[in-house]
Amino acid sequence: NEVIHSLGILDWEIYDCISRDHVTDEVIITEEQMVHIRERHPEAYIDTMHYVRDILDNPDYIFRDKRPNTGLVVKKIQNDGDSSLLVLKIVTSDDKKDYKNSVITSWKITEKRLNNYLRNKDIIYKKE
Repeated sequence: NEVIHSLGILDWEIYDCISRDHVTDEVIITEEQMVHIRERHPEAYIDTMHYVRDILDNPDYIFRDKRPNTGLVVKKIQNDGDSSLLVLKIVTSDDKKDYKNSVITSWKITEKRLNNYLRNKDIIYKKE
């Protein structure tokens, strides 16, 4: 049975931009995804795990992802010049019943990469 870590609940005033069709407020990350981040994006792992609540509660930007009901949630982390990016999948009524909103993966992006995203991606949320 898969190990699941709860990351609390999502604020729909922020996350409605990804999907208005929500079935649960809870957001999780699976142990499997954590292992993936640790192996594939080790530079992001500690920051992401340490700041994940802060990133989710107070993102700077959310960009539309190519996958449906998925957003790229970006927040600048204070301890360095880079931003952390979380790929967040919102569960909708089309998904399996017991699914939860979840963080799929995460990586760090430089200021330059962020500026590139700001020019080229669809910005669906921007912090006031």
